[in-house]
Amino acid sequence: MPKITVYTDGGTRNTGNFKGGKVKSTDLAAWAYLITYDDKKFYASDGVLGATNNQMELTGLLKALQKLKSSHGNHFPITLYSDSKYIIDAINQHWLDNWAKKNWRKSNGKIVLNQGLWKEIYSLLKSFSQITFIWVKGHSNNVGNNFVDWALNRTMDKMKSMSLK
Repeated sequence: MPKITVYTDGGTRNTGNFKGGKVKSTDLAAWAYLITYDDKKFYASDGVLGATNNQMELTGLLKALQKLKSSHGNHFPITLYSDSKYIIDAINQHWLDNWAKKNWRKSNGKIVLNQGLWKEIYSLLKSFSQITFIWVKGHSNNVGNNFVDWALNRTMDKMKSMSLK
């Protein structure tokens, strides 16, 4: 039985990265994932304009789950690494389950941000029988995390060069 390892990441180069700042429609944003099993590696990355970092983190996870389900099945042991506490805590501390039970509201009654992405992820997660989520420190010495960070930054570099033409 193959052991599948997944790394996901998302990032932005936004101008609204300060208290009270807003993401502009021209700000670069991208996501990436890396799936490894048996000496095989698959990765993907794409970008959009005007998204938040959390939206890209979630999109990276969503795209990885979709790829896993469609190509590798969903009954193999999967270990998924992310440098996003937003994702890891929501899943491992069961916030996601509670949000779903409370009609996508947090414990303080406020609406969950990025609800559409969370709903898709929540729905997909139900179909995986053996998936473990682990937080990894970003921009450290983790090869898989560094790779997805490189991939999404390469995507944003390409987006930037395309916009300059």
